[in-house]
Amino acid sequence: MMQKDNSNVTNIHNDLREFIELLENEDEIIRIKKNVNSTFELPGIVSKLDGNKAVIFENVENKTIPVISNLIGTRKRFAMAMGSKEKNDIHKIINKSINNKNINVKTVNNIPPYYQNSSNNLSILPIVTHFEKDAGPYITSSIVYAKDQENGNQNSSTHRLLKLDDKNMAIRMVEGRHLHKCFMYSKDHGEDLKVAIVIGVHPAINIAAAYQASYGVDEMHIANTILNGNLQLGINKYSQLLIPAMSEIVLEGKILYDRTHEEWMVEMLKTYDFRRQQPVFELEKIRFRDNAIFHDILPGYSEHRLLMGLPVESKMLDQVKNVVPSTSQVLLTDGGSNWLTAVIQIKKRVEGESKNALLAAFTAHPSLKIAIVVDEDIDPTNSVEVEYAISTRCQADKDMIIIQNAKGSSLDPSSDQINLLTTKLGIDATATLLKVKERFEIAKIPGEENLNLSEYLLE
Repeated sequence: MMQKDNSNVTNIHNDLREFIELLENEDEIIRIKKNVNSTFELPGIVSKLDGNKAVIFENVENKTIPVISNLIGTRKRFAMAMGSKEKNDIHKIINKSINNKNINVKTVNNIPPYYQNSSNNLSILPIVTHFEKDAGPYITSSIVYAKDQENGNQNSSTHRLLKLDDKNMAIRMVEGRHLHKCFMYSKDHGEDLKVAIVIGVHPAINIAAAYQASYGVDEMHIANTILNGNLQLGINKYSQLLIPAMSEIVLEGKILYDRTHEEWMVEMLKTYDFRRQQPVFELEKIRFRDNAIFHDILPGYSEHRLLMGLPVESKMLDQVKNVVPSTSQVLLTDGGSNWLTAVIQIKKRVEGESKNALLAAFTAHPSLKIAIVVDEDIDPTNSVEVEYAISTRCQADKDMIIIQNAKGSSLDPSSDQINLLTTKLGIDATATLLKVKERFEIAKIPGEENLNLSEYLLE
């Protein structure tokens, strides 16, 4: 049953609705008014829009809450979420936000808008079933807030949630990561872990929560820097955790220390993850705003891959640049699911530094499987140019590095997924400095870029 709370609420900026307004002003979002089923039909439409506009489904069958998806499914919208229209600014802003912890996060004392309505039944939410062999309907944009009882730190991180019934969900936690550490401390003390789970926030918060920050770092400081100090947090009364005051939907409850359930779903590579026994979240109360918006991320598609991959790109660029200062770009490719394959652009000054760049990239991102280094005249975003560089500037016996039995990604179905071992390939596709530069020069036609073909085709 839904309950209405008429308490006074606070109004602040930099929430999901403000970002949607920005997308509408920039013609970056479409609205679908037709009635759509959340099982397969909705994700099927989102898949058709991959790499295109964001979408709001205004009428989801048997639900009153609309769904937004593909929210930051392009590098352009990712940059917009960070306050820029320039895709090249993404890494600069991310690295600044990670390293700058000096901007104080604002807290509000007023009752946040998500207290306007409440329910104790998950059935009110338009939870999406994405793929035919998924374990069931999944919440995919959920950010879980928890407290480390041992050290007193607060953690926020993104975790998928499998709906089991109207009160319970299985939650996927990667062993050893921060939420899992918080949970294991509670479990070892025979206690459930109280959490607050938010759905529907400004995408800068999603970006921060997806970043694998150092243990003890509050990801909300990263989000606050991205938002130029405008993030506002409020205390959730149930959990006593500081969460975004303008969250669309908040799930209050606890992760049970003594109950598990099997779960699996499609991951970044569009392949099914392993079946695992995972802890169960038990719902106490759903809080949600008037006219709440539910955010769904289609697994394995652009929004999912960019959320995971772009913060890693930034980390790689920073670390590779420390080893090879002339590094100008690092790109995790779409073909590698923005996770397994990278192209690194450098201005080569001496022989051997290309291989140093390769080794630095593998160190910065342990899941990386293939890395390619190209010269400054090769566009890393253009797969034809990258292949051209490999074909004309690389000799397999001298310019390829094979690293066997290295730590890799559990997602790669060709790897040893039990022991997390893989074989890595580094390709130096830069022109050798031992030959004259002109041998590798790409021919150009002067003035070609200024010619407008249509002017010559007029009758």
